[in-house]
Amino acid sequence: MSAVLELENLSFSYDGVFSLRLPLWKIQAGESIFIHGPSGSGKSTLLGMIAGIHRSATGVFRILGEDFQSMSSGQRDRFRADHMGIIFQQFNLIPYLSVLENVLLPLDISSKRFKRLDGRSPRVEAESILSSLGLGDLVRRSVLHLSVGQQQRVAIARALIGKPELIIADEPTSALDADQKLNFIDLLVTHSKASHSTLLFVSHDRGLENRFARSLSLGSIVETKR
Repeated sequence: MSAVLELENLSFSYDGVFSLRLPLWKIQAGESIFIHGPSGSGKSTLLGMIAGIHRSATGVFRILGEDFQSMSSGQRDRFRADHMGIIFQQFNLIPYLSVLENVLLPLDISSKRFKRLDGRSPRVEAESILSSLGLGDLVRRSVLHLSVGQQQRVAIARALIGKPELIIADEPTSALDADQKLNFIDLLVTHSKASHSTLLFVSHDRGLENRFARSLSLGSIVETKR
């Protein structure tokens, strides 16, 4: 099994107020990993580093064998669009687009994700994912007319389309009730496996961890200081 992520001696700090260091960590292809830690422990910062949104001051960072650390900002943006599906706490949906148009957006941005459909209609693929998430009747609706939980599921569908090699999820179940959380996790894990994607899921909710193949405490991965 090949490594999707190889991280060594990465560090990041907020104006000397908060610092995070990651000595050594590898994630293998196809893994589903649950990372937990209390609020303010650096979970979102860690994901921001992995996604290339926060740039590490030091260290080695390889993703899919590429030296992510040495890429320019534009190169990291392109790499992220081609190879990562990201579900943020803030959904970042485009308000003037419909549900379907929001989900199709990654295929418009990335030709590589479009090609991974293997000739299947983008619309059919998007509608299939939306249907599995309980949104099959809402494909034409404006995202402004959705509940918070529905918006969250649209963001999930957008991250999944085009089979990205790495799916990063930052507290994506925060707006869902208990039953919806478990259903959503099962769908996310199932879709990730079907797409042969590696899933990195961060949450403070320990009740979700038994849905994943591996569970890690943030403290076992990074060193933080305030």
